[in-house]
Amino acid sequence: MTNKQKKTRTRILITLVWFVLLLLFERRIALFVENTAVLAGVSEAGQISAITGCVMFLLFFPPYILIGHDVILRAFKNIRHGQIFDENFLMMIATFAAFGVGEYTEALAVMLFYQIGELFQSYAVGRSRASITEMMRIAPEYANLEGEDGTVTEKDPDEVPVGAVIVVKAGEKIPLDGTVLEGESFVDTAALTGESVPRRVCPGEDVISGCVNGEGTLRVRVNKIYEDSTVARILEMVENASSKKARLENFITRFAKYYTPVVTLGAALLAVIPPVVLMLAGESPRWGDWISRACIFLIVSCPCALVISVPLGFFGGIGAASRIGVLVKGSNFLEAIADTTTVVMDKTGTLTRGEFRVTRLIPAGETTETELLALAACGESFSAHPIAASVNAACREAQERGELTAIRADRMTECREIPGHGTICLLDEKPLLTGNAALLADNGVRDDRITRDMENAAGTVVLIAYDGHYRGALVISDTIKDGAAAALSDMKRIGVKRTVMLTGDRREAACEVASSLGIDEVRAELLPADKVDAVEELLAARQGKEKLAFVGDGINDAPVLMRADVGIAMGSLGSDAAIEAADIVLMDDDVTKIARLVQIGRRTLTIVRQNVIFAIGVKVIVLLLGALGIATMWLAVFADVGVAVLAILNSMRALKT
Repeated sequence: MTNKQKKTRTRILITLVWFVLLLLFERRIALFVENTAVLAGVSEAGQISAITGCVMFLLFFPPYILIGHDVILRAFKNIRHGQIFDENFLMMIATFAAFGVGEYTEALAVMLFYQIGELFQSYAVGRSRASITEMMRIAPEYANLEGEDGTVTEKDPDEVPVGAVIVVKAGEKIPLDGTVLEGESFVDTAALTGESVPRRVCPGEDVISGCVNGEGTLRVRVNKIYEDSTVARILEMVENASSKKARLENFITRFAKYYTPVVTLGAALLAVIPPVVLMLAGESPRWGDWISRACIFLIVSCPCALVISVPLGFFGGIGAASRIGVLVKGSNFLEAIADTTTVVMDKTGTLTRGEFRVTRLIPAGETTETELLALAACGESFSAHPIAASVNAACREAQERGELTAIRADRMTECREIPGHGTICLLDEKPLLTGNAALLADNGVRDDRITRDMENAAGTVVLIAYDGHYRGALVISDTIKDGAAAALSDMKRIGVKRTVMLTGDRREAACEVASSLGIDEVRAELLPADKVDAVEELLAARQGKEKLAFVGDGINDAPVLMRADVGIAMGSLGSDAAIEAADIVLMDDDVTKIARLVQIGRRTLTIVRQNVIFAIGVKVIVLLLGALGIATMWLAVFADVGVAVLAILNSMRALKT
């Protein structure tokens, strides 16, 4: 609890004890005052009643001021600023009116239980903010800047330029995004990604701000200024999240704006019109009875249960998402993800790792797989192309297993690379061709098996020819992410009707990935503009309240992320443009969390709707009973404070993950 909450709790406890004592001895005190007045020579019943009323007022008013002075001050302050119809004004008027008609017990009870509800609300809001507050603590306080002479000085992260070297000691937060120059360690990424397992980093690897260095000392070269760093972008997203309200939140805001003045006016009319009508009819106006009914109207009209529990429910849902490493930029996006029935995904970097590997060897004739890999490694050894890197990596793995002996570099001469086609060199004075079918055809190598091997391969195909003969092909494919298949299965299980994959890759490679993951529809060989057109087509096919979510990571995905109902970006590997354009960010690139996020959104909406129906239903019933003179002040207290507490308790369920 905060200091303010503790002070309020102390006031509540003191007032509660005072209130209980007054309840227990109220009748005895009244009798004592009446007897004392009689002994003092007061004989008229009206005078005795007035004296008793004054004594009871003096006994009940101090605890009332103790517990309600802040409410009264806020009411007058708001009136001065033109904000009249809020819960503070309603509580003040209702309790003043109760004192006016001699309902001292009810007046004190209303204010006491209102403050109990407010304390409970404050505590609940604090709990719901806990996860997001924890995320806000990732902001680094300083950076250890290394000077040219090796000295280290503490600097504000804002003052550290790109290219500078910083030192991160064990237990310190990494203040800026950068690349490790020296040192090895395990970094704790839990605050950003929700992943409890530390990640090992070595020289040459990138680290992101907001993580905690677990052990050892790291020297890091800064890649981005602080305002462009991961931690700064996350903090900005969190701060802006509350400004983007869900439709249900906006409805409640508008509802409370009109509901409270209307009910207040109704209470005033209820206090005046019936007594006047009774007076004109020649009957007793019973002012006290009708003012009491008006007080009940005022108390019940407080929209606390709605204006507190609905935002609290959405805030709890956003907090639950942050606990699993998912940043939701506003409650409107949490509402939209709950109605998602179509999930469209990019392939590379989203469903696959974006790391190309040799996945298949197709030797021709008498050539063995080992010989084919050795020839391919020779042809690609001098190339910097990503395809060449994957071939060389496969060659090194085979050498480590003892399956392949390294070929001496002096055996290769006249090596050259032909952009868009492949490489040519002489191996033992014989031509070695590594590349596509056009390269082989231009150099006189033609074989019917080439077409067959290319048609049967899903991925990028590297053809090998040596000494004028076709020797086989290597298939290089992007590897599927761990958990991608489970993520698609979970989406189907929770009711996602349609999954679609969009990619610029070859159709054969795309279809193989889609088949292994169980994706419903594939659209391949797309340019960035084609992806937008595809999403537009899918959006047009929606029905009713159905929403479409797009999941991507690259800069070319930014237009599609902005066009979809819900854009979901990869926060760890994703580009800056994709993260800025997205509505939801997966901080650790784990697509298995999408299904969990949809469930969090649906549960949050269910809880919020329960609160709205329950609160409005109870208030309408008690308002009608109050107007008919059936409801008591205690029932009005329940309809206000009791319903608010129950709604807040229900909203806190949204925090659970």
